[in-house]
Amino acid sequence: MTPLVRKLAVENGVDLATVKGTGVGGRIRKQDVIAAAEAARAAAAASTQAAPAKAAAAPAAVSPLRGQTVKMSRIRKVIAENMMKALHSQAQLSSVVEVDVTKIMKLRARAKESFLATEGVKLSPMPFFVKAAAEALKAHPSINAKINDDGTITYHDTENIGIAVDSEQGLMVPVIKGAGDLNIAGIAKKTAELAGKVRNKKISPDDLSGGTFTISNTGSRGALFDTIIVNYPQVAELGIGATVRRPVVINHPDLGETIAIRDMVYLTLSYDHQLVDGADAARYLSDVKARLEAGEFEGDLGL
Repeated sequence: MTPLVRKLAVENGVDLATVKGTGVGGRIRKQDVIAAAEAARAAAAASTQAAPAKAAAAPAAVSPLRGQTVKMSRIRKVIAENMMKALHSQAQLSSVVEVDVTKIMKLRARAKESFLATEGVKLSPMPFFVKAAAEALKAHPSINAKINDDGTITYHDTENIGIAVDSEQGLMVPVIKGAGDLNIAGIAKKTAELAGKVRNKKISPDDLSGGTFTISNTGSRGALFDTIIVNYPQVAELGIGATVRRPVVINHPDLGETIAIRDMVYLTLSYDHQLVDGADAARYLSDVKARLEAGEFEGDLGL
């Protein structure tokens, strides 16, 4: 066996002990090493093709409603009528902004254990969005308003925020009354209370009435954003998309422009253009964005 054969074997990862030589006296030749290397590669390729693929996600279970004709439920009829009334009575369009909520997520991570211990409810990101949205409504009255049948406009003096909830009965929108006067804990407790009523089918007409503005957390099911339909007769509704961690260009005080991994979310405001102009929507969204990106909620959380 020559040094060239040994070198060739090392370069190709061939174990010479497994190679049968074809030279004089069974001597291993260069051609033997090359053949062994090619055979090993062919075997590896065949093994890869034969290996079972990663288990694919199981297909969704077939619904028992497939192929059926059923009567529309009373709640579904009410939802359908309200949606059609909203589209036929309003000039609706949507504006979207992208928000960096990294500070919010870090703040929540710091506070969630002590918050649960002191307040008795879990701290989700939702109360931060509700708080920022409610505060901004106070500075942007056209977003928290109603167009009356006689052509007048009512600018509400309270922020009663409906939270769209997907339930077995259909879409429910229980209302946090006076949300603009509540802190993070107050919003979290009221949200948990209303959600519990929806789940246990104990929601009352009073819980569902009086809303002046609605927030829909469409991101809870993974949607990046939605062009939501305004909850008539309100004139605007805020949609919260899924929070996604991804690389973003940021301005660092020491590094200047750099790329960092951030928690990002899209906020969509759908609104009635009869009352709310695009500039109004943009100003409102900008204020909500600024409040969330500042992430200064330590006072609300006792930090």
